[in-house]
Amino acid sequence: MRIGILTVSDRSARGERPDLSGPAIEELISERGWSVSRVEIIPDELPLLIDTLATWADSGELDIILTTGGTGFSPRDITPEATIKVVHREAPGLAEAMRAASLTVTPHAMISRARAGIRGRTLIVNLPGSPRAAVENLNVVLPVFEHAVALLSDDPEAEAGHRQVSE
Repeated sequence: MRIGILTVSDRSARGERPDLSGPAIEELISERGWSVSRVEIIPDELPLLIDTLATWADSGELDIILTTGGTGFSPRDITPEATIKVVHREAPGLAEAMRAASLTVTPHAMISRARAGIRGRTLIVNLPGSPRAAVENLNVVLPVFEHAVALLSDDPEAEAGHRQVSE
């Protein structure tokens, strides 16, 4: 799998604070043996984020785009809005699962506005900006990534992973 990691942070983009979430996500992805094909840090600017997500997804070079940051209540947190403008179809179960799992760790999970969706054949998933929360949330959805990518790529074997209902 080919993964892109996009950190959305004004301070990290300006070099005022190191990006800790992007490298934490990259380490977890690499441990799975997947390829991190693209990494970038951009500020919380809606037009730039929309353009970057669309360009990455439309390039055909990435199966999954993971964003980190910009999912909270701060006035500059616009990652979910950008994601919704870019995706063709939402994938709400991913964000719901992350929030549900996070609620067992902290009540702050209720203020996550993370979204997930599909643009073309690329899955886009918003993760929190905190390194610990980003890794915790990513661990929740990692088990479905291979199957999701197989479905998005029209792999004829993708349906083999579904349980058959007995009559």
